[in-house]
Amino acid sequence: MAEFSRDSRYITTRITADGRDGYPVEPGRYRLVVARACPWANRLIIVRRLLGLEDVLSMGICGPVHDERSWTFDLDPGGVDPVLGIERIQDAYFKRFPGYERGITVPAIVDVPTGEVVTNDFAQMSIDLSLEWTAFHRAGAPVLYPAELRAEIDEVNDVVYRDVNNGVYRAGFSSDQDAYDKAYRRLFDRLDWLSDRLAGQRYLVGDTITEADVRLFTTLVRFDAVYHGHFKCNRSKLDEMPVLWAYTRDLFQTPGFGDTIDFVQIKQHYYEVHRNINPTGIVPAGPDLRNWLTPHGRADLGGRPFGDGTPPGPPLPAEVVPPANGPAAA
Repeated sequence: MAEFSRDSRYITTRITADGRDGYPVEPGRYRLVVARACPWANRLIIVRRLLGLEDVLSMGICGPVHDERSWTFDLDPGGVDPVLGIERIQDAYFKRFPGYERGITVPAIVDVPTGEVVTNDFAQMSIDLSLEWTAFHRAGAPVLYPAELRAEIDEVNDVVYRDVNNGVYRAGFSSDQDAYDKAYRRLFDRLDWLSDRLAGQRYLVGDTITEADVRLFTTLVRFDAVYHGHFKCNRSKLDEMPVLWAYTRDLFQTPGFGDTIDFVQIKQHYYEVHRNINPTGIVPAGPDLRNWLTPHGRADLGGRPFGDGTPPGPPLPAEVVPPANGPAAA
């Protein structure tokens, strides 16, 4: 059976408050490298925004289309990241690990003084932004990984990763019918489970936004634009699943979530890069995005999005998603 298998051999070095791996938390020392198209990187963009780490952890943004070598900084003048001085994120990987043979992925955090990649372990990175960078969180930052809920968050994250975050890829990259059929059923069985869970509660775990909501959101927000058609996840569109559709719109309309989403770059990445699935490279014109801004009604379930905290302020001017790439322009 030709089932898609993700290479999960990440660089597990951590940036911690005590610097036990040789990389202590220091404002201005590191650069988070992302691509707005990538759901795994999108998580880090959101968490950094929610926690207010923009002034202490700079962010380099790769373009949506890459080749077999790596993501590139083609959105920057001259195609060079202005802080790292490199054209490709692979340069930072090779600087630390010459001949690096594993996946050269985003998100990644780079040590600016040496130009070396520190980590691309996306799951641990977002947890560490919550737990290790607390000295630099903004006033009013939410608690995204509260101690009393961590076991439940981890449990939910595990099944969401296997069946939804990675499940859409398992369906989309299947190379035989049986593998696809199994991935398809597994995905929609889990989406039905999530619908049931969220029918009576506003957020996945507890009554505030947590790490679990961030991880689910970045897949759901791409569902109709990419996964429904491109990855053949077509039992239902997101906007045909009432609970999940309202839940995702609720988060989309929450500061720190929807303002990180660039639908144009998302579609460019999937439809132009995956030529084995979409040989022509044609990027679909739809879907219509105006319904992202319609009322969701989820506040009736209660819950406090930021707990005892407050919403983040507006994005930094250099990090604003062009209005033409979101629902406001539709």
